[in-house]
Amino acid sequence: MTRRTVRIAMNGVTGRMGYRQHLVRSILALREQGGLDLGNGETLWPEPVLVGRREPALRALAERHGLTEWSTDLDAVLADDSIDVYFDAQVTSARVDALTRAIAAGKHVYTEKPTAGDLAGALELARLAEAKGIRHGVVQDKLFLPGLLKLKRLVDGGFFGEILSVRGEFGYWVFEGDWQDAQRPSWNYRAEDGGGIVVDMFPHWEYVLHELFGRVTSVTATVATHVPRRWDEQGKPYEATADDAAYGIFRLEGGAIAQINSSWTVRVNRDELVEFQVDGTEGSAVAGLRNCRVQHRSATPKPVWNPDVPATEAFRDQWQEVPDNAEFDNGFKAQWELFLRHVVLDEPYHWDLLAGARGVQLAELGLKSAAEGRRLDVPEVTL
Repeated sequence: MTRRTVRIAMNGVTGRMGYRQHLVRSILALREQGGLDLGNGETLWPEPVLVGRREPALRALAERHGLTEWSTDLDAVLADDSIDVYFDAQVTSARVDALTRAIAAGKHVYTEKPTAGDLAGALELARLAEAKGIRHGVVQDKLFLPGLLKLKRLVDGGFFGEILSVRGEFGYWVFEGDWQDAQRPSWNYRAEDGGGIVVDMFPHWEYVLHELFGRVTSVTATVATHVPRRWDEQGKPYEATADDAAYGIFRLEGGAIAQINSSWTVRVNRDELVEFQVDGTEGSAVAGLRNCRVQHRSATPKPVWNPDVPATEAFRDQWQEVPDNAEFDNGFKAQWELFLRHVVLDEPYHWDLLAGARGVQLAELGLKSAAEGRRLDVPEVTL
């Protein structure tokens, strides 16, 4: 086996998601397994170059993981001809500028979402990347979760018959920061800094719905800032100006209706932090991050509504667990592997900046729907 090194500038890995999922559980995990076997006698070896604004944090990360290359000078890193890929996990407000510079420098780009603050900006990034002839990808990690992979297996196998509806519940209680530290950074709750649950989660729901059930054709949304006062990382109070809960209804191509609640102000009473129930003419399923349960038409009980007597049926026990039937790797790592193969082998890859633009569009229209109090059509996104 020969080793093929791919040098990756990783910007934003001092943040929670960039560090845990992308650096440690994806790129460093690939190195720990000896690289990515390309299947042609070559092994791809990812070489991360850490990029960010805080020198002490970068140095500490590099020392912790035995890495030698890091920089606070993005322009210098992008000017380095040995850098093959630029990855961005910064705050959303800094992303467009950095991606634009990376594309202009001729680097392949892989990025977290949302890719931009509005559809126009997201489409411009896609146009620039296409014109430059680079490879580009957007993180759509939930597609690679075990629970949703099992759900897709059911869809592809025709288990549901005609799919009628999708119901999703996502969220948990994010502490305000006064007497318990918040689990999320404070900028997430300031609209002026690019925060808000619609901007954060609607891009996820777009690709989940699009890939599994059909393109979103209309959206109706209601948003709220249920907790208007929070405390930041320094313990100082601030006004939360971004939405912390969103309630959306999405019509899908083909006629199915999806309802998804997203909230950072809900206490969890479900098996997993996100769950989707899919109901069809031939069967139903409930999928979470890892597990998926089904109930076929032939095994559906006949409940009787009678509020005057206690329920005697254990409804959850009437569902059957879908077996793994495969080994599931970390979802972020799995998509990194596909993107790197796309870069070096030109294998097909459709989770690109145009797909990212669809997510930005849905978030933009969701906020507009909430502001105007009406249902909005979602036009098909093209370059």
